[in-house]
Amino acid sequence: MKAKIKTTAQRLLNLYRQEHVIVGGWATVNPVFVDEATDDVIAELRDMPAGKTLVQHIENLRSGKTPMDSIERELLPYGGMMNDAIPSITLTNNEWQELQNAIERFTPDQPGLDQLISMPVVRKFGEEWQIAIRSILGKHPHLLPKWDIIKQTYDAYRLWNTANEIIATPLSERSRAQVQADMPEYETYLPKFGVHGIELLEKLRTVISSLN
Repeated sequence: MKAKIKTTAQRLLNLYRQEHVIVGGWATVNPVFVDEATDDVIAELRDMPAGKTLVQHIENLRSGKTPMDSIERELLPYGGMMNDAIPSITLTNNEWQELQNAIERFTPDQPGLDQLISMPVVRKFGEEWQIAIRSILGKHPHLLPKWDIIKQTYDAYRLWNTANEIIATPLSERSRAQVQADMPEYETYLPKFGVHGIELLEKLRTVISSLN
């Protein structure tokens, strides 16, 4: 149970940090915060970096102080400076060449993804590697189609792992609602794993429907 609480808290924190690249922005992520932040998750968030700020935001949403499509300026992730911070990230010529070669050679499978993520030039961006590198590639549009493949591969394996975790773990009503909301993503990406992905998708649908 503790592991599941920690996983939920980390996912909410990731949503908070990445709101600026999520379709719908705060209007999309705020209902998730309100629905999934149980007392145990709130307690976990308070011990995480930037977690206290997210907790305050959730409390503002629940009290009605902050509309469900907004956030208080002082509670913005990264102090509201994300748009200014990412363009300032620079790479040396060698780092850029290494990154470019990796993107061009990328193979859309787990080994290819592991190899890319483990590279020092990628690790230097920390948890926000996707956002930061995508920003950098805005100046190199010829690499964007390949980057889209990398993102799709990352999303596919993320959803594959999440779906397997859901199948193996008792699902709460709140979690079931979130899975239902995310079902279009599962339906898009799990079939990419062939027969096994289709079978996993059917198991996921069965688990959800059994709780109706």
